[in-house]
Amino acid sequence: MTLVLTPNFDDGDGFYEQLITAHDGLSDEQSSALNARLIFILANHIGSNAILEEALQVAVQSAQPAQSPPNKSDK
Repeated sequence: MTLVLTPNFDDGDGFYEQLITAHDGLSDEQSSALNARLIFILANHIGSNAILEEALQVAVQSAQPAQSPPNKSDK
């Protein structure tokens, strides 16, 4: 199995709406707990540590600010 990074949703907008709706009325703590439960449920469904590690690496990299190329005038 390979990590799929291209859009693969039947209805991505519909899922996003359901996800946002699921958080309605929750405190920040409850919302974080919901996200954690969802992550573990989906991780269990995937079942492959290699895929999960790759997904985690991609998520961490995307959360870090982009590095700008060095400016030629800085040399």
